[in-house]
Amino acid sequence: MNIKRAKEEIKDTIEAYLLKDENGEYVIPSIRQRPVLLIGPPGVGKTQIMEQISRECRIGLISYTITHHTRQSAVGLPFIEKKTYGDREYAVTEYTMSEIVASIYDRMEETGLKEGILFIDEINCVSETLAPTMLQFLQCKTFGSHKIPEGWIIAAAGNPPEYNKSVREFDVVTLDRIKRIDVEPDLGVWKEYAYAENIHPAIISYLNIKGQNFCQIETTVDGKLFATPRAWEDLSQLILVYESLDKRADRDVISQYIQHPRIAKDFANYLELYYKYQNEYQVDEILRGVIREALCGRVARAPFDERLSVTCLILSKLTEGFKKLWDKNAFMELLMEQLKSYRQEMAGRAETSAIPDKSEAPAMVLASLAQELEKERFRRKKSGLSGRREDRLWLSVRIMLEEYAQQMRKEAVEDREQAWEWVRTKFMEHSDCYEAMKEDCGSRLEHAFDFMEAAFGNGQEMVIFVTELNTSEACVRFLDEYECERYYQYNKDLLFDEQEQAIRQKL
Repeated sequence: MNIKRAKEEIKDTIEAYLLKDENGEYVIPSIRQRPVLLIGPPGVGKTQIMEQISRECRIGLISYTITHHTRQSAVGLPFIEKKTYGDREYAVTEYTMSEIVASIYDRMEETGLKEGILFIDEINCVSETLAPTMLQFLQCKTFGSHKIPEGWIIAAAGNPPEYNKSVREFDVVTLDRIKRIDVEPDLGVWKEYAYAENIHPAIISYLNIKGQNFCQIETTVDGKLFATPRAWEDLSQLILVYESLDKRADRDVISQYIQHPRIAKDFANYLELYYKYQNEYQVDEILRGVIREALCGRVARAPFDERLSVTCLILSKLTEGFKKLWDKNAFMELLMEQLKSYRQEMAGRAETSAIPDKSEAPAMVLASLAQELEKERFRRKKSGLSGRREDRLWLSVRIMLEEYAQQMRKEAVEDREQAWEWVRTKFMEHSDCYEAMKEDCGSRLEHAFDFMEAAFGNGQEMVIFVTELNTSEACVRFLDEYECERYYQYNKDLLFDEQEQAIRQKL
């Protein structure tokens, strides 16, 4: 299955394993909670989805790469203990607590999360000395003599033998005690992630054309040649930063990530063409409604690679605007929550305080809320419950609250009702800005359809354009709110064609 389906499957498993009955006991006892084992190519996203799952399920996560451990760190160090059996005293070997088990208890104390995932990566590549320990871990959920706490679900990941010479095959006895999920790379699913994570549009465009190069691992006489989803993502980050520094990633740079000479050369050539199309077609002008007949004619006669690249350039600009709008909406929602708390706090203080107190001035209360928000942000970040996007959101709202407090002090706003009207006015400024951004995004989308119709009509480029709009979560969220008749019409035609093809395949 693809990584998206695997993620859903693991989330469903966690929900089932953590379900409790009326007595507070787990419905599925610990002994029947099979460890989840993900098997798939390197770089496909096995480790990454565990971080996403723990955040979305609001549970803890402890992650280890077992090949980095020795038997001593996994099982614990031996020490001699005196014990009496019958009437005789014996010296017996005990073990200190495993570093891995101890880290679970540490995380529980730090975050207050009593349930979580213990994720062991590269589990089928352990050394010979650790192999029996890993079998015991999967079968009995213990490291040495120390059991994994109840409420902590075991998940593991490994590579198939064809990708890693160090792989050790599990026997049937072990496999019969785990829940195995085989993961395959899926470009369509990865593109959904790519749009959400700001993967460079040149990479998305290239893989739309050369999908076979998305995940390639070959064995040659010179060794392994490979291009993986992880490599494309890391390369994307570098290209984006290079562009901000006015630098270019050439073939030598690309081959440091895409360690497959043919694919690295091919993408390097495509990237140069992509920059060329970016300069020549002036997508920003198109989205402002400046559509030249000569330009439409030129792109209509261009090779397919060029037509698809122009389509992807338009999509990337649209998606950029949709994401900014989505971020603005999330910012306003969190800010509104804080301002509601602010009003309740001020109302509560008004009821309990007959004499005004300077320490309860509106600016002081607002600054106090900002401090509480920062504490909560730190807690969420430390416990792994916030991703980068969410963390930036909380940080921006905290900064905004602090700015409001400073402005209140400068303007000497001390009356409670006046203070509420003041912050409400400030919030309405954000609301007006959001509406203006939404209108601009809608206008740019309409102009994009104008260009696509003028250049390509109902051709396959339009099909790709609408399909990619459906792939991006930011685009889908925008189109849920914005009425775009042409999108609905083309999307309806696309769905009809897909259904017709599916029926023909069945026949």
